[in-house]
Amino acid sequence: MKNPFSSDKDEEKLKEEVKIDEEKTADENAETENEEKLENSESVEEAKKEEVNPLQEKYDALNNQYIRLAADFDNYRKRQEQEKEALLKYGAESTLKKMIEVLDNFERGLKAIETVEDCEKVKECYNLAYKNFTDVLTKAGLEPIKAEGETFDPNFHEAVMQTPSTEHPEHTVIAELQKGYKLGDKVLRPTLVNVATEG
Repeated sequence: MKNPFSSDKDEEKLKEEVKIDEEKTADENAETENEEKLENSESVEEAKKEEVNPLQEKYDALNNQYIRLAADFDNYRKRQEQEKEALLKYGAESTLKKMIEVLDNFERGLKAIETVEDCEKVKECYNLAYKNFTDVLTKAGLEPIKAEGETFDPNFHEAVMQTPSTEHPEHTVIAELQKGYKLGDKVLRPTLVNVATEG
């Protein structure tokens, strides 16, 4: 239906204006959509960065912790090697210091024997030095291995003789030929023994 008050030109003009308005609105809508898409993609990227950052931070923290732990272990290993070397080099130091005291007593005993003609005095000096020496060894942890009258034990005794006997049970140590010694549970030298066999 035609408007009686308007001309064809007016109508065409009006249509063009409407068309232009529609195109502007479409352009504005497209720009708004593009801006929204851009904002959405930026927020997605920021969200990804935020997700990556905590993981990266955790990785960095664990990596630093690993590096420190490796350095600590390396220092510990070096310290252990130094202590081991020192122990091997100076391990006998305290025992030797005690042995020097015994050596001093032997030297004093030698000087005393030079002017003494009495045999009992020599015996007394010898017994004193021997007791001092055995005390030092006992303090260092040296223990004699009991043998005589004991049942033969190959862990502590070395049989160098076997004697048939009716007085002693079989496998009993009859005589100790050379003393054996141990340090704690470790045998330093087994006792040389004579063992009874069935007579």
